[in-house]
Amino acid sequence: MHAHFFDHVYHPHSHDAYSFGITEAGAQRFSCRGGAHTSGAGMVMAFNPDDPHDGRAAADLGYQYRMVHIGPDVVREVLTDTAGGRAVMPLFPEPALSDPVLSGALLRLHTALVGDADPLVRDERLMAAVTAMVARGTARPPRARVPARESAARTAARRARALLADAYAEKVTAEHLAETAGCSRFALYRAFRSEYGMSPADWQRQVRLRRARGMLAAGTSAADAAAAVGFSDQSHFHRWFVRCFGVTPGLYQRAGRS
Repeated sequence: MHAHFFDHVYHPHSHDAYSFGITEAGAQRFSCRGGAHTSGAGMVMAFNPDDPHDGRAAADLGYQYRMVHIGPDVVREVLTDTAGGRAVMPLFPEPALSDPVLSGALLRLHTALVGDADPLVRDERLMAAVTAMVARGTARPPRARVPARESAARTAARRARALLADAYAEKVTAEHLAETAGCSRFALYRAFRSEYGMSPADWQRQVRLRRARGMLAAGTSAADAAAAVGFSDQSHFHRWFVRCFGVTPGLYQRAGRS
């Protein structure tokens, strides 16, 4: 993705990949991991898989940026190949970075992916980008032992997430979700937000959007994709797709074909 936004506001969402926004001009303000951050020209926004975040302009001239998504499976494959064995996946402790090495590697990768670069060039630039990720990222620290009450809340959130993942296209009630999780509706809402950074409704909508995006890439029409994943109508689907991905479903599908 390569875009220049002035008024567009991203609704809180996340991606199932490592996602990097390379700010070329202006500045973008966003919330991530409980803090407020700003990415100015030359900086990188680094989101680990499933990091909830939003975004909006932080300057009068808006912000121009490139977005690169690198799937965890791709990263793992490259790291395994370069390390000769199973490698630790990198994680980024800070969402906004001033890192010329990482920025340059990602910019070169983006240019190769959107241009007419040979497959060998793309592979080499992907390897360079992943290598830069490893140099900048950190391994996931071991989880600290948590009190029993917090552990119960985490278990409830995970049960609810499993139900929503399976029934993403269905109309799930708060009562049913709380019953599955084994706690009250209020306790579940609080636990889910604490564990995943968004409400159960936002998380279910995000899964719907991801599934629909895959269907669009496979050639399914926007209307059929919207209906298949549980949106009430195509206009509802269209609005949320733009709010979370910054482009219309039609433009996304046409870009994939090209």
